Amino acid sequence: MNQTSTVIELTEALIARASVTPDDAGCQALIGKRLQAAGMQVEQLDRASVTNLFARHGSGSPHLMLLGHTDVVPSGPAGDWSSPPFVPAQRDGFLYGRGAADMKSSVAAFVIALEQFLGDCPDHPGMISLLLTSDEEGPAQHGVRAVVPVLAERGLLPDACLVGEPSSLERLGDNLRIGRRGSIQARLRVFGRQGHTAYADPADNPVHRAGPLLAELGRLAFDDGDEHFPPTRLQISNIRAGTGADNVTPGELEILFNLRNNPNSPAEQLHDHVRTLIEQHQPGAWKLDWRVSGEPFGPATGALPAVVANVCRQLLGLRPRMDTGGGTSDGRFLGPLGIPVVELGPVNRTIHQVDECIALDDLIRLPDLYRAIIEGMLLGVAQS
Repeated sequence: MNQTSTVIELTEALIARASVTPDDAGCQALIGKRLQAAGMQVEQLDRASVTNLFARHGSGSPHLMLLGHTDVVPSGPAGDWSSPPFVPAQRDGFLYGRGAADMKSSVAAFVIALEQFLGDCPDHPGMISLLLTSDEEGPAQHGVRAVVPVLAERGLLPDACLVGEPSSLERLGDNLRIGRRGSIQARLRVFGRQGHTAYADPADNPVHRAGPLLAELGRLAFDDGDEHFPPTRLQISNIRAGTGADNVTPGELEILFNLRNNPNSPAEQLHDHVRTLIEQHQPGAWKLDWRVSGEPFGPATGALPAVVANVCRQLLGLRPRMDTGGGTSDGRFLGPLGIPVVELGPVNRTIHQVDECIALDDLIRLPDLYRAIIEGMLLGVAQS
């Protein structure tokens, strides 16, 4: 079976498994059998209802980890799709299905690249590993977050990590992620007194009292960007108050907001800033819940960014842009430990959307890209 049919067929086999978070739906079992046959040591590090596969070959340094996930977001109404979301379909040069771009194509390409590399270089120096989870698109509590401490205790943390997230913008390889902003979820509750709109004291209405504060949160701007990271941003996502009746004042106001922070504004510093702002506006009784879902990390240093960029130049004829944009990835559990993390994957235009797809030409190229990166890191065969 040639490489082209192999990577397409494996991607289709993964898409056909409806692995909505945290259900792996048998994806990792399929992959594990192939990697064992290729000579890798494969083990499951499952936690709660989450499936985690860790496969490795070789020992010592350099240790390059390939990182990905087999879970996908829900498809939404199947009738909105041009073809069933979990039935892979090829049309007009594209492969359609949930997970086609995010990120079952990259996972399949990782497997093909590993099979080919180990077939040709079974006695390679250093270690190559693959870590997969079914908890990336969900709470991310029992996936990579839970596995990293186990690997650390066993001395198996990598020297560098390549993530297969869909980083490309218009063309495969035109953009690399060399770090990520952090993500903070905050919930501010302002308490008042529920009452009849005709008789309630305006001072008891938490919406009235928090109005100036709400406006100030929306105007917050941070001058902390640098050559690698954009400024920290705060976005209000939800405001909830009242009973739904038009003649009842609310007893509580809830404001949900998210901060995407760069390394120049640590979460603790932002927490203090927001608390001070709340106190200055004196909205009455209040409570702030603050959850850091990912620390900022990067920019990646060492050999990996240069190797990945050179491979893109050599095999794709592109000089990729390097940035730290986008949302979060599982690299957030490795990058803050000082491990260089680079993300390279398909075009992200259709991820999480109806009719998610990947260009077949891009899918065919992915295994060669990943294999060249493995060779560059482990064999020193960095392209120039």
